[in-house]
Amino acid sequence: MSDWTLDYDGFEPGQEALREALCTLGNGYFAWRGAAPESRADEVHYPGTYIAGCYNRLRTEIVGETIENESLVNVPNGLVLQWRIDDGDWVRLADVDILEYRQQLMIKHGILKRSLRYCDPQGRLTRIEQQRLVSLDSPHLAILSTVIHAENWADTIEIRSALDGRVLNAGVARYKDLNKQHLRSVNSETLDPDSFALTVATTQSHIRIAQAVRTRLWRGDTRITPAPDIERRDGYIAHRYHLELDPERALRIDKLIALYTSRDHAISETGLEARKAVSVDQDYDELAARHITLWKQLWQRFDVDILHDDPRVESRTKQVLRLHILHLLQTTSPHVMDLDVGVPARGLHGEAYRGHIFWDELFVFPLFNLRMPEITRALLRYRHRRLGEARAAARRAGYQGAMYPWQSGSNGREESQHLHLNPKSGNWIPDNSHLQRHINAAIAYNVWQYYQVTCDVEFLSCYGAEMILEIARFWASLASYNDSLERYEIHAVMGPDEYHDAYPGSEQPGVNNNAYTNVMAAWVLLRALEMRDILPSQRFAELCQALNLASEELAHWEQVSRRMYIPFHDDGIISQFDGYDQLAAFDWEGYRRKYGDIQRLDRILEAEDDTPNRYQVSKQADVLMLFYLFSAEELGALFSRLGYPFEYETIPRNIDYYVQRTCHGSTLSRVVHAWVLARADRPGAWPLFMQALESDVADVQGGTTPEGIHCGAMAGTVDLVQRCFTGIETRGDVLWLNPRLPEGLKRLTLNIRYRQQILELWISPTALRISADPTTGQTIKLGIGTQIHRLRPGELREFQL
Repeated sequence: MSDWTLDYDGFEPGQEALREALCTLGNGYFAWRGAAPESRADEVHYPGTYIAGCYNRLRTEIVGETIENESLVNVPNGLVLQWRIDDGDWVRLADVDILEYRQQLMIKHGILKRSLRYCDPQGRLTRIEQQRLVSLDSPHLAILSTVIHAENWADTIEIRSALDGRVLNAGVARYKDLNKQHLRSVNSETLDPDSFALTVATTQSHIRIAQAVRTRLWRGDTRITPAPDIERRDGYIAHRYHLELDPERALRIDKLIALYTSRDHAISETGLEARKAVSVDQDYDELAARHITLWKQLWQRFDVDILHDDPRVESRTKQVLRLHILHLLQTTSPHVMDLDVGVPARGLHGEAYRGHIFWDELFVFPLFNLRMPEITRALLRYRHRRLGEARAAARRAGYQGAMYPWQSGSNGREESQHLHLNPKSGNWIPDNSHLQRHINAAIAYNVWQYYQVTCDVEFLSCYGAEMILEIARFWASLASYNDSLERYEIHAVMGPDEYHDAYPGSEQPGVNNNAYTNVMAAWVLLRALEMRDILPSQRFAELCQALNLASEELAHWEQVSRRMYIPFHDDGIISQFDGYDQLAAFDWEGYRRKYGDIQRLDRILEAEDDTPNRYQVSKQADVLMLFYLFSAEELGALFSRLGYPFEYETIPRNIDYYVQRTCHGSTLSRVVHAWVLARADRPGAWPLFMQALESDVADVQGGTTPEGIHCGAMAGTVDLVQRCFTGIETRGDVLWLNPRLPEGLKRLTLNIRYRQQILELWISPTALRISADPTTGQTIKLGIGTQIHRLRPGELREFQL
């Protein structure tokens, strides 16, 4: 096992979909799933190509209702490369005797290698070697290099290199009843004996997508240029080459693919740009050299290194952490700085959640804030550009300010489905997840955390403050005053838990006073009020004028931020929502005996004509999210302002209570639980961290990872090492560090950026060493324990823990 590769030996059809997701290659602009080039979509394989921000809407009749869904589009497959011998069948792995098979994802280089040796029914032995990359240097380019060795035969071989635009969005079984045809053919053409092109368009959003291919062949060291047969159908074009092959000289095929869309900057016409790109004379080695150089530079910023008592644990942890970093960078690479895109919850790796943007960026942005905050800045602009739609949504719902959608896609409208399929029962049931208003708090929190790390007042002035102010306005209008409580309440919402979308027996969706939502609303109002002191006075006055924000409204925010209601029960337990403690206790052991895996308890109960609304069960962390996002000091100050006690035992008592009631139906849940246990110095933190680490690699949810990785969980595991184990907090213009390494972890080293300072951290159980790069930034403040120190550029400081 290598720290820098993900290796698969042997071909296992039942595991292929998972491997395809985990071996996806991308560059932030587009991504290829790791499917075999000769494969087609079937019960084993699912080739997929996804472009950041390329969405389309389709309507479907479901149980007598017309629903419209927007999806990240599976665009034409440019990877297609097939071969056959002596006019036989095109080779499929299911039809041959596989003697050797190995697939290797080179994590350090962003390259996928594949080697295959097989014997066909005629007894011919053939060896295939392939490498592919999606260029980090040239975001519109990808290349596949294939070498075919004829070991014991000499005959005619036919090569088919194709662009297939007949693809569907069919990668998620739960969506099988929905319309899938997002593309229409525009044109196809042969450019020369090496090259051809295909243009398609999405059916509703009318995005034109052009791909061009250049296929070059070598026999041994000699370039050959056989005239191709041209195969063309609607939405499909291929070049087919016939040539002689023998054991003396291997055949090499390099397939270069260029991809452009009508959303791109600085282009004339998509087809023209794609054709021009493949006309440039560059081979695999040239593209790979530049690609590898840029990955080396990214790893200098993003790598994490650990030393553990157990070498096997150390190696596995580093391997999977680096795999997670790779996939996060392939989804949101530096190329997103010039794109209008968000963070799809499932990356550019599959079609789960239809490629929508949720709150997962809450878990993703901390990694980029402290490594390459320019990426966070660009992704926050996605939210700002959709502020107008969020304002319109709030008005339609009868509120003020901005109400962002739980699921977002192209233009920021609410993309949450109205009905969803329970695959366990086959029933289509109402979906109330749009009531997760806490997405608004997550966006404000993301803006604030970016500012705390970077001190980017310009961003705050131009974009961030406007979002925070409008989100604060939304919370103030959503809150209603309860005379008997003498406090403000928020009704009819869903919390992060997601299992409780109504009270038992109620036809009214939502629950009242979800504690996480109410606390976050109060916190956002405080940050909005703080804009008066952070922004230049002229800019704050301009914003108030533009938003028609008067002093009376600010005074109301002040009042709501001090009198928000938080429900409690059992002497200090923060109630997940009003009435949570009155719900029935759940038979955890009985259901585990009956079903084994009960992570998706909602589906199990619905199939039994029951509902989690009746029980004290949680899909994922809800109340505990407060301890994930805030330090004890921050929560103590916030609760004090609200007039509630926050004692030393508040955090451990709530951890104990909710750990027993959570089934971890979301991959994010173990990240949060591991975090709060680690900061509470509980021994269960490291096992939960390791479980979270394996979520996608081992597909612990039993089939979800093949539909796309979980960006939030991947980022969360890296951030557990980056901020939780180091105790990093960024607040009050101070970089606070309070390391707490789990048992067995002997050393942790990483680089971070804080307010233009590049810092190298070296941490052991007994010491902390911080080294500042001599050429960047200004003097910064470090908080170690209760003491604040100053660190100048070029300075090295060491502290005993």
